[in-house]
Amino acid sequence: MHRTRKPTLLLTFTLSWLAVSTAAAQAPMIGKCSVLPADNIWNTPVDQLPVSPNSSTYVNTIGPTLTMHPDFGSGTYNGAPIGIPFITVPGTQTKYPATFQYASESDPGPYAVPLTAPIEGGSQSTGDRHVITVDTDNCILYELYNAFPQSASWQAGSGAIYNLLSDILRPSGWTSADAAGLPILPGLVRYDEIAAGEIRHAIRFTVPQTQHAFVWPARHIASSLTDPKYPPMGARFRLRASYNISGFSAINQIILRALKKYGMMLADNGSSWYIGGAPDARWDNSDLHNLGKITGADFEAVDASPLMVSPNSGQARQSQSTISVTVTPGSASVPVDATQQFTASVQNSTDQTVAWSVNGAPGGNSTVGFITAAGLYTAPAAAPSSSVTVQAASNALPSAVGMATVTVTAKAPPVSVTVTPATATVRVGRAQQFTATVQNSTNTSVTWSVNGVAGGNSSVGTVSKTGLYVAPTFSGSVTVTAVSVADPKAQASAAVTIIRRR
Repeated sequence: MHRTRKPTLLLTFTLSWLAVSTAAAQAPMIGKCSVLPADNIWNTPVDQLPVSPNSSTYVNTIGPTLTMHPDFGSGTYNGAPIGIPFITVPGTQTKYPATFQYASESDPGPYAVPLTAPIEGGSQSTGDRHVITVDTDNCILYELYNAFPQSASWQAGSGAIYNLLSDILRPSGWTSADAAGLPILPGLVRYDEIAAGEIRHAIRFTVPQTQHAFVWPARHIASSLTDPKYPPMGARFRLRASYNISGFSAINQIILRALKKYGMMLADNGSSWYIGGAPDARWDNSDLHNLGKITGADFEAVDASPLMVSPNSGQARQSQSTISVTVTPGSASVPVDATQQFTASVQNSTDQTVAWSVNGAPGGNSTVGFITAAGLYTAPAAAPSSSVTVQAASNALPSAVGMATVTVTAKAPPVSVTVTPATATVRVGRAQQFTATVQNSTNTSVTWSVNGVAGGNSSVGTVSKTGLYVAPTFSGSVTVTAVSVADPKAQASAAVTIIRRR
């Protein structure tokens, strides 16, 4: 499944266009170390790249109706953690020698990998048995394939050592701990990224059969199939921009946004549309299972070759554009069914138009709320279980996106007013104190009137700002009213009968 060695063939493409538009990349981090430079191809968005002319062919070969599967999670499966584990080690970690089945294509070491390091699939695994460590003091990545700890060394199928601060690729034709000759760690989904709210890199994925070829940045072939219907190692795919992700959980939406922006890179032979990640007790396996709603037909292959600076470097051309979008306000609390006006400012572009969405759904929907083309957000009728994200994407550069967080709150009870006493009999020329109580508002101020006259007059009597009513010099009946300053629709009255001396 993992290794088939054939003469190296590097596929190249003729550039039919010159301008490449990608948003400036920002490198993911582990400790103080970037996981490859910010301008590395793993960390470069591909949402603006052209669709590969072979896209439909590749998708149909891999399986358009087969579903995506997150090959990671919490707990265990067959007694082993789910996913490809990795650990961090200090610069003082003991380095052990290693022997390899494919020694001519492996870095000789030694490897700063503890003999107790977790093995993919567990210590008794008969699978790929990947072992990965990161020296976070020196920013060095160590990866082993088919690894078995010995008394004071490692025995493995192959091994690779990477400087995480460098774009240098492995020699052309060399394998790594992965069949494509690529590092594994940069393509793993890590829960820490979910907790931070964003995945800023492409995701590693597998398909059952690959072509006897590789494309940049891959370095190695693992197939004897020459039919061009099969995708080559290193092929880049992305989730279609039109795919509506609003029905997924907030966690899954982070994964799906990364699949739209950074896509995924073909790294090994395996099951169709399996994406790689690291095991973590915080994953909700039932929630991750919902990603199986996405099928192969929801993906498209892209031509990443215009990003290549050098065939021997992972450095990718970055957009010279500095277009960015700011959404104001950056956060808001909005009651159900209420509205909130957002504005978007596009920096460094004459085109100030944006496309609004809520949780990835253009224009929003009834679950997360709607937003107009002018940025007027209307909260849904029921508060969602978590906050929602309002996004404004620049029409000039759709990968330039500004965001605001909206907390939808339950509808507040209406403001109400009570006047005490509700009825009173007052002799002519005498006074009566009324008290107004305002409920469901921090503003308890009211305005007083008599028969609709603010403060009253000599004909109906007068009422002070504190509710002290003074009757006129003749008998009759009047109404004293208190109106809430916070909500003028909220008011209450007292009926007053004015009598002469008995």
